[in-house]
Amino acid sequence: MKKPTAGGAVSTVASMGTEALDAAVSVVRRAGEAIRSRTSHAGETEHRWHVMTVCASAEEVAPGGKLPEPLARLGDAIDTQLRPAPGERGTELACRLHHKGDAGQPDTAESANGHDKVQELRTALRHAKALVETGEILLPDRPSTNRPTVTGRPLDKLIEKAQGEGRL
Repeated sequence: MKKPTAGGAVSTVASMGTEALDAAVSVVRRAGEAIRSRTSHAGETEHRWHVMTVCASAEEVAPGGKLPEPLARLGDAIDTQLRPAPGERGTELACRLHHKGDAGQPDTAESANGHDKVQELRTALRHAKALVETGEILLPDRPSTNRPTVTGRPLDKLIEKAQGEGRL
């Protein structure tokens, strides 16, 4: 008969902890999906207007009618509107995915390279706001402890994902 060792107990506890963490992540993910499905209308995300207030005049936002580079890169894939912000606090920059034809159907939510077009639009809108207000595209600071390692990759992915919708 073998005697149980401390190492075996530790690995059992560690694997139980990993399983518990996986289960917790799964529960949180399902709860988030349930909340999102109740608070958003299915299919409306692709063609709803995304609006940001830019602390600049309409002429500064789009000099000569030319959109800032991050939005100009999306070209004819988006519709844009500029209007004065309430309380004379700059300009509202509104964008949405362009509708196809007479049916009013938006382009597919997935682009040819597999990226979510809505997230591309949201990221471009954030970058355009930063570019107009500060003259550069501001990115989140990289933590000094985040080196390009296997354990640092999840943080890199979280920072990348947060740029689109602003939520993790």
